Amino acid sequence: MARIQDRGRVPLIRLRQVTKTFGAVEALVNFDLQVHAHEVVALVGDNGAGKSTAAKIVSGVLQPDAGFVELNGAPTLIPSPSAALSTGIAAVFQDLALCDNLDVTANIFLGRALRRHGLLDEDAMEDRARQMLATLNSGIPSARTQVRTLSAGQRQSVAIARALISNPRVIVLDEPTAALSVTQTAEVLSHIERLRELGLAVIFISHNLNDVRAVADRVEVTRHGRNNGSFDSATASYEAILAAITGAVRLQHVG
Repeated sequence: MARIQDRGRVPLIRLRQVTKTFGAVEALVNFDLQVHAHEVVALVGDNGAGKSTAAKIVSGVLQPDAGFVELNGAPTLIPSPSAALSTGIAAVFQDLALCDNLDVTANIFLGRALRRHGLLDEDAMEDRARQMLATLNSGIPSARTQVRTLSAGQRQSVAIARALISNPRVIVLDEPTAALSVTQTAEVLSHIERLRELGLAVIFISHNLNDVRAVADRVEVTRHGRNNGSFDSATASYEAILAAITGAVRLQHVG
């Protein structure tokens, strides 16, 4: 895992002293986060803790009021989701934004269709979709399967495959295991492990500490928009992480 080898190295992505407010609400305050290649970092906290705001800043949906984002050590402006994609950052949010009336291939290439001589290159898109699904070991029988027939876990596979089409270096997964069965959750967690193996920096947002501890290298706790703990998931106890989430203890660091 990445947590030992990456110490001292420049993170692939880093948020430094990021602040974001919405009127009188402080969503993030002097917030820090760093993730290396080949590393899964879980971002956890109670509702309204700032997790999704951090995800939206990384993915260009929101811009910070103060502080900045670094890629490979260089400050980087991410003014929009399309700018994020062009710099190698992809995100999969909770709603997945899939079209049930289209097949898997069409969903993966939605808005990014491949063309040849001005025409849609259906064969190339289907081949690429099959490759992505195989990479994730998705279990989806065909790249032409209608999305409306897929399980919740398989739908997550399609959304992740769509994110991978842009060849990102960083991927944000917002509550990917929410409301899934045990079997479907295991499926998605295996996808996350595969993303690590592919060399991506993975930001995994979740409320489920069991899921987090199963796949994350490190757990970062957010409370009231502030950092309130950093834990090595292999050694930290469930109780220690939960105490940081609830505010029973203040700002714990990986030891």
